[in-house]
Amino acid sequence: QVQLVESGGGLVQTGGSLRLSCAASTRTFSTHAMGWFRQSPGKERVAVAAISRSAESTYYADFVKGRFTISRDNAKNLVYLQMNNLKPEDTSVYSCAANPLRPYYEMDGYQYWGQGTQVIVSS
Repeated sequence: QVQLVESGGGLVQTGGSLRLSCAASTRTFSTHAMGWFRQSPGKERVAVAAISRSAESTYYADFVKGRFTISRDNAKNLVYLQMNNLKPEDTSVYSCAANPLRPYYEMDGYQYWGQGTQVIVSS
């Protein structure tokens, strides 16, 4: 079982930046691929970014490429999402998730979820 707690959300103006953090309570953090997802009201949850267990490989959704960066610190059980040049359409609840068994790019493999943190980008 993995418990995940996100932080760092908030209100920011268009073009601004935020850094989300996700703390994992597990002794086996490095054996989990990690991802960030977002869900807006009335819309399906979508994958934003994912990172492999060793941080060698990453995935980004097309709509965040060049603006968001995912990273992880296995020594501290943390995963981050640096979000730059934010747009109003990035407004959403962002959740981190852990994938214990499947490759980082297989979104169906994400089994453990945090509660999410709200990001609001004002125009």
